[in-house]
Amino acid sequence: MKIKIKFIGPFIYEAGFSEKELELEKPTTAGQLLSLVNLQEGRPKIMTRNGKAISPQEELDDGDRIAICPI
Repeated sequence: MKIKIKFIGPFIYEAGFSEKELELEKPTTAGQLLSLVNLQEGRPKIMTRNGKAISPQEELDDGDRIAICPI
């Protein structure tokens, strides 16, 4: 499945990119996605899927647009 991930603010520098399309195996949760990118664990953040806030336990779907920004 393909998803688009976008980082906002200082997360761009930490991850090394601002926006990227990723190919993931299904099922993948939002929390598992975080472990695949270079973000400091435990850092406060908000994640949205297609414009709505999500928790790390939520499963992602093909075509989702994930945005991650610091609090």
